[in-house]
Amino acid sequence: MADKITPLIAGNWKMNGTSASLAEIARLAGLLAAGPPPRCTVLICPPATLLAPLTAIAAPAGILTGGQDCHPRPSGAHTGDIGAPMLADAGARYVILGHSERRADHAEGSELVCSKAAAAIGAGLTPIICVGETEAERRSGDAERVVATQLAASVPGDWGGCGIAVAYEPVWAIGTGLTPTAADIARMHATIRQLLEARFGAAGAGVPILYGGSLKPGNARDILAIENVNGGLVGGASLLANDFHAIISAV
Repeated sequence: MADKITPLIAGNWKMNGTSASLAEIARLAGLLAAGPPPRCTVLICPPATLLAPLTAIAAPAGILTGGQDCHPRPSGAHTGDIGAPMLADAGARYVILGHSERRADHAEGSELVCSKAAAAIGAGLTPIICVGETEAERRSGDAERVVATQLAASVPGDWGGCGIAVAYEPVWAIGTGLTPTAADIARMHATIRQLLEARFGAAGAGVPILYGGSLKPGNARDILAIENVNGGLVGGASLLANDFHAIISAV
């Protein structure tokens, strides 16, 4: 990981967790307090129902929190949606946008992701903008073109003072236990870095690029050591304090 970028280890709880799950955050806080300070920013993105109570437990331990999605508009007649200012009001500092599950399950295109990212930035949140190819796209040799197209259309041109993060998640590796080779990850992260620098110059060189897709304690150390991997977007392993702490400790 590049020395100039503070690594970010972000846990995406997806549609998992109830109030009983808050005990895992208390346990994680204890694990962090018992050891040396983490060499990364630690972030948990729970379901919206848990954001405020989880933040109350996490904040004293230095654990940041975020949302898993937001609407492009700050408020209005949008039943079932959540605005970025609402996330911020509940204690969020980040928000995940454009995750492959949102793109697939809700037919979200990159233009919509871009408008959500702009809304997040406007509310003072840092968007984690997700990109990644399907297995068919990788097999056809189209992975880098797909990711480049998503990146170009999903990232807004003006970040304000909030900055952004990008998460590369090969869709075929999410929750499957499969991971790309180290060479594949290095190549895609290098491509993303080059595209960010070409578009944003020095600012693009400072954007954290996270790897996601079956990141777990057993492979975290090797993956986080790859050039241009500046952290991880962690799914299932973030639900358990011991597993997530092991990934944090791998930085």
